[in-house]
Amino acid sequence: MSSMPSPYDAAEPATDCRVAQAPEVPTAVVAQRSFPMHEMPSLMDGTFSYLAAALEGVGLSPIGPAFALHHRAPVSTADLEVGFPLDRPLTEPLTLPSGFEVTGSVLPAGRVAWTSHIGGYGGLAEKWGAFTEGIGESEEQMIYPFWEFYVTQPSPQVNPATLRTDLFSLLEPREA
Repeated sequence: MSSMPSPYDAAEPATDCRVAQAPEVPTAVVAQRSFPMHEMPSLMDGTFSYLAAALEGVGLSPIGPAFALHHRAPVSTADLEVGFPLDRPLTEPLTLPSGFEVTGSVLPAGRVAWTSHIGGYGGLAEKWGAFTEGIGESEEQMIYPFWEFYVTQPSPQVNPATLRTDLFSLLEPREA
Protein backbone atom coordinates (compact mmCIF):
# COMPACT_ATOMS: atom_id res chain seq x y z
CA MET A 1 0.00 0.00 0.00
CA SER A 2 1.69 3.21 -1.10
CA SER A 3 1.19 6.28 1.01
CA MET A 4 -0.71 9.38 0.05
CA PRO A 5 1.14 12.68 0.02
CA SER A 6 0.58 15.35 2.66
CA PRO A 7 -1.87 16.42 4.09
CA TYR A 8 -3.42 13.00 3.58
CA ASP A 9 -0.59 11.07 5.21
CA ALA A 10 -0.77 12.78 8.62
CA ALA A 11 -0.23 10.07 11.22
CA GLU A 12 -1.56 12.28 14.00
CA PRO A 13 -4.94 13.99 13.97
CA ALA A 14 -5.01 17.77 13.51
CA THR A 15 -6.38 19.38 16.66
CA ASP A 16 -6.65 22.79 15.00
CA CYS A 17 -7.53 24.08 11.53
CA ARG A 18 -4.56 23.72 9.18
CA VAL A 19 -3.92 24.90 5.64
CA ALA A 20 -1.92 22.73 3.26
CA GLN A 21 -1.30 22.16 -0.43
CA ALA A 22 -3.10 19.00 -1.57
CA PRO A 23 -2.18 17.03 -4.68
CA GLU A 24 -4.74 15.71 -7.15
CA VAL A 25 -5.44 12.08 -6.25
CA PRO A 26 -7.28 9.62 -8.51
CA THR A 27 -10.37 8.05 -6.94
CA ALA A 28 -12.94 5.33 -7.57
CA VAL A 29 -16.37 6.56 -6.55
CA VAL A 30 -20.08 6.02 -6.57
CA ALA A 31 -21.38 9.46 -7.62
CA GLN A 32 -24.93 10.48 -6.71
CA ARG A 33 -26.96 13.61 -7.47
CA SER A 34 -29.86 14.67 -5.23
CA PHE A 35 -29.31 11.60 -3.06
CA PRO A 36 -31.69 11.51 -0.04
CA MET A 37 -29.71 12.15 3.16
CA HIS A 38 -31.84 9.65 5.12
CA GLU A 39 -30.60 6.90 2.77
CA MET A 40 -26.92 7.70 3.37
CA PRO A 41 -26.23 4.50 5.40
CA SER A 42 -27.37 2.34 2.43
CA LEU A 43 -25.10 4.29 0.06
CA MET A 44 -22.10 3.99 2.41
CA ASP A 45 -22.68 0.28 3.15
CA GLY A 46 -23.49 -0.54 -0.49
CA THR A 47 -20.27 1.13 -1.61
CA PHE A 48 -17.69 0.43 1.10
CA SER A 49 -18.73 -3.22 1.64
CA TYR A 50 -17.81 -4.14 -1.95
CA LEU A 51 -15.55 -1.50 -3.46
CA ALA A 52 -12.12 -2.67 -2.25
CA ALA A 53 -12.71 -6.20 -3.59
CA ALA A 54 -14.05 -4.86 -6.91
CA LEU A 55 -10.96 -2.66 -7.32
CA GLU A 56 -8.67 -5.56 -6.47
CA GLY A 57 -10.41 -7.51 -9.22
CA VAL A 58 -9.20 -4.97 -11.80
CA GLY A 59 -5.72 -4.60 -10.30
CA LEU A 60 -6.22 -1.31 -8.44
CA SER A 61 -5.52 -0.63 -4.77
CA PRO A 62 -6.96 1.92 -2.35
CA ILE A 63 -4.12 4.07 -0.96
CA GLY A 64 -6.09 5.67 1.83
CA PRO A 65 -9.30 5.55 3.81
CA ALA A 66 -12.85 5.69 2.50
CA PHE A 67 -14.18 9.20 1.91
CA ALA A 68 -17.26 11.21 1.01
CA LEU A 69 -16.85 14.31 -1.18
CA HIS A 70 -19.68 16.86 -1.39
CA HIS A 71 -20.25 19.21 -4.35
CA ARG A 72 -22.73 21.35 -2.38
CA ALA A 73 -23.95 21.67 1.18
CA PRO A 74 -26.21 18.69 1.93
CA VAL A 75 -29.69 19.57 3.14
CA SER A 76 -32.41 16.95 2.53
CA THR A 77 -30.39 15.65 -0.43
CA ALA A 78 -26.71 15.63 -1.35
CA ASP A 79 -24.61 15.76 -4.52
CA LEU A 80 -21.69 13.61 -3.53
CA GLU A 81 -19.08 10.99 -4.35
CA VAL A 82 -18.19 8.17 -1.97
CA GLY A 83 -15.21 5.91 -2.56
CA PHE A 84 -11.49 5.40 -2.12
CA PRO A 85 -8.33 7.20 -3.27
CA LEU A 86 -6.33 5.04 -5.71
CA ASP A 87 -2.76 4.35 -6.73
CA ARG A 88 -3.71 5.11 -10.38
CA PRO A 89 -6.88 6.11 -12.26
CA LEU A 90 -9.86 3.81 -12.74
CA THR A 91 -10.50 3.82 -16.51
CA GLU A 92 -13.49 1.44 -16.84
CA PRO A 93 -16.74 1.66 -14.86
CA LEU A 94 -17.48 -1.15 -12.41
CA THR A 95 -20.83 -2.33 -11.06
CA LEU A 96 -20.93 -3.40 -7.42
CA PRO A 97 -23.07 -6.29 -6.11
CA SER A 98 -25.22 -3.59 -4.47
CA GLY A 99 -26.05 -2.25 -7.94
CA PHE A 100 -24.10 1.00 -7.57
CA GLU A 101 -21.91 2.00 -10.52
CA VAL A 102 -18.30 2.97 -9.78
CA THR A 103 -16.47 5.49 -11.96
CA GLY A 104 -13.10 7.22 -11.87
CA SER A 105 -12.85 10.70 -10.38
CA VAL A 106 -10.30 12.78 -8.42
CA LEU A 107 -9.75 14.59 -5.17
CA PRO A 108 -8.88 18.08 -6.48
CA ALA A 109 -5.46 19.63 -6.20
CA GLY A 110 -5.16 22.96 -4.45
CA ARG A 111 -4.99 24.72 -1.13
CA VAL A 112 -7.10 22.98 1.48
CA ALA A 113 -8.08 23.63 5.05
CA TRP A 114 -8.25 20.51 7.20
CA THR A 115 -8.82 19.34 10.73
CA SER A 116 -9.67 16.09 12.53
CA HIS A 117 -12.75 14.98 14.42
CA ILE A 118 -12.29 12.34 17.10
CA GLY A 119 -15.55 10.73 18.15
CA GLY A 120 -18.79 9.34 16.79
CA TYR A 121 -20.27 10.41 13.48
CA GLY A 122 -23.07 12.15 15.38
CA GLY A 123 -20.59 14.88 16.30
CA LEU A 124 -19.54 15.62 12.72
CA ALA A 125 -22.10 18.36 12.02
CA GLU A 126 -20.92 20.31 15.07
CA LYS A 127 -17.27 19.81 14.07
CA TRP A 128 -17.98 21.00 10.51
CA GLY A 129 -19.64 24.11 12.00
CA ALA A 130 -16.62 24.92 14.16
CA PHE A 131 -14.27 24.12 11.25
CA THR A 132 -16.04 26.46 8.80
CA GLU A 133 -16.15 29.18 11.46
CA GLY A 134 -12.40 28.77 12.02
CA ILE A 135 -11.73 29.03 8.29
CA GLY A 136 -13.78 32.23 8.11
CA GLU A 137 -11.94 33.72 11.09
CA SER A 138 -8.62 33.00 9.37
CA GLU A 139 -9.84 35.09 6.41
CA GLU A 140 -9.77 32.13 4.05
CA GLN A 141 -12.64 31.47 1.66
CA MET A 142 -14.04 27.94 1.38
CA ILE A 143 -15.08 26.76 -2.07
CA TYR A 144 -16.60 23.47 -3.20
CA PRO A 145 -15.99 20.64 -2.97
CA PHE A 146 -15.43 19.59 0.64
CA TRP A 147 -14.76 16.04 1.82
CA GLU A 148 -14.20 13.80 4.82
CA PHE A 149 -11.88 10.83 5.21
CA TYR A 150 -13.02 8.04 7.52
CA VAL A 151 -9.51 7.43 8.88
CA THR A 152 -10.65 4.88 11.47
CA GLN A 153 -12.48 2.05 9.73
CA PRO A 154 -15.81 1.65 11.53
CA SER A 155 -16.57 -1.84 12.81
CA PRO A 156 -18.65 -3.30 15.63
CA GLN A 157 -15.47 -3.64 17.73
CA VAL A 158 -14.48 0.03 17.44
CA ASN A 159 -15.36 2.40 20.26
CA PRO A 160 -17.19 5.34 18.57
CA ALA A 161 -15.36 7.75 20.90
CA THR A 162 -12.07 6.79 19.19
CA LEU A 163 -13.19 7.20 15.56
CA ARG A 164 -11.05 9.66 13.57
CA THR A 165 -12.56 11.54 10.64
CA ASP A 166 -10.44 14.14 8.80
CA LEU A 167 -12.36 17.07 7.31
CA PHE A 168 -11.13 18.93 4.21
CA SER A 169 -12.33 21.97 2.28
CA LEU A 170 -10.88 23.41 -0.88
CA LEU A 171 -9.91 27.06 -0.44
CA GLU A 172 -9.93 29.94 -2.91
CA PRO A 173 -6.51 30.19 -4.57
CA ARG A 174 -4.28 32.98 -3.28
CA GLU A 175 -2.40 35.32 -5.58
CA ALA A 176 1.31 34.47 -5.58
